[in-house]
Amino acid sequence: MKVKVQTLDAKGNGDIELKDEIFGLEPRADILHRVVTWQLEKRRGTARPTRERSDVARTGKKFGRQKGGGTARHGDRRAPVFIGGGKAHGARLRDFNPSLNKKIRALGLKMALSSKARDGKLIVMDSLAVAENKTKTLKGNLQALGFGKTALVIDGDQVETSFALAAGNLREIDVLPAIGANVYDILRAETLVLTRAAVEKLEARFNG
Repeated sequence: MKVKVQTLDAKGNGDIELKDEIFGLEPRADILHRVVTWQLEKRRGTARPTRERSDVARTGKKFGRQKGGGTARHGDRRAPVFIGGGKAHGARLRDFNPSLNKKIRALGLKMALSSKARDGKLIVMDSLAVAENKTKTLKGNLQALGFGKTALVIDGDQVETSFALAAGNLREIDVLPAIGANVYDILRAETLVLTRAAVEKLEARFNG
């Protein structure tokens, strides 16, 4: 698959050959759903449980008479009504740490990339350098390139500093290094923007 390489001044800079086994797959909704669900569940922290009656380290001996004491007939000090007693109907341990096969995760990322390429929402950039790190300059460039309402920009090992600074005030632009490429963010953005370095890193990631 050949894609035209763009520059920030909306001029072409040749073509790049994208591997069909990464950018030319037929997306499957079930695979993408599994990966997105796994990714969102991994974000959730483990719910910390409270100690209930059976978890409190207090004596279980009946501490008063059944009758004649003038108080309620408690069996032990673990009751929730006592200071230091167990929590009634407290929070239970919930561990949101699902597992998903690595092959399914890799396949989901390939399908997310392929879906953007198939829909014509994939742009490959030669470089992301912005003159003087100016947001105003970058905004004009993005309008000429047709980035759409929202865009995810993925660079190589690190995001170009000038682009990251210029895009910091633009809510519609998200930036990531190649190592952070993920299915959820790719599908959430209207347009996916990759640099040459990002393409090389992603292809090396799957070939490795």
